[in-house]
Amino acid sequence: MKIRISLAAALLILIGIACSTRRADAQSPAAAPSIVETPPIPQSQIPNYIKNAVNSPDRPAADRSLDAGRKPEQILAFLGVKPGMKVADLWAAGGWSTELLSLVVGPNGKVYSQNGPIPPRFKKIGEQWHERLKGLKNVVEVDKPFDAPDLLPVPPNSLDLVLINENYHDMVGLKIDTARVNREVFTALKPGGVYGIVDHSAQAGSGARDTTTLHRIDENLVKEQIEKAGFKLAAESSALRHPEDNRTWLVFKKRGQTDRFLLKFVKP
Repeated sequence: MKIRISLAAALLILIGIACSTRRADAQSPAAAPSIVETPPIPQSQIPNYIKNAVNSPDRPAADRSLDAGRKPEQILAFLGVKPGMKVADLWAAGGWSTELLSLVVGPNGKVYSQNGPIPPRFKKIGEQWHERLKGLKNVVEVDKPFDAPDLLPVPPNSLDLVLINENYHDMVGLKIDTARVNREVFTALKPGGVYGIVDHSAQAGSGARDTTTLHRIDENLVKEQIEKAGFKLAAESSALRHPEDNRTWLVFKKRGQTDRFLLKFVKP
């Protein structure tokens, strides 16, 4: 009898330990599955509507000259841009991304292209943006600052995708309230909608240190800020990686050769 009791007690103890371990694992952040960067999408898997948009003869030659370094096919396919979507391009600058989005979503889709007040020294970029949008019939010009109460002039839960291409670091560097911007994006997106971020990598752990000097940002800071708004990081791509970049030089010195992160967040 004593042996039976001892075995039963031991069994109960082992069961208790196993249950406690499972509970601890479930509560521990480390137990959550990590996101592994996906490799570049094979050319054969890029949808034809994206290939056709990138190769459109309507795109300016200056835009096409940037494609080799920026890899628009990879960005658009990874983020899942499709015909008929309603999307937004925040901090559109001269409109390189806006025109690509316009060509992909087509006549049944819509693009909201936003720029805040453009400083006088970048007057040419602003003029280029205004002129470009005149010829894009499915694009709505959003010429307002990031603190505007209606930054994205759309009903809640109505957009399929919002993109910030290589300018999130500028928002942080200029001390724009990114928490507010990310909440606005969250509200505007449909459940399951995508928030896409492309930016120049800073050294790990550098935070916002290099945003106004090297025009780079620590991708972990971006992830932290956007997830605080309620988004979930769904995927990362290595398509824009340049491991030879030591992340210490000004990005304008070698356009298209910086190490960049490509992140896909989703509204639950």
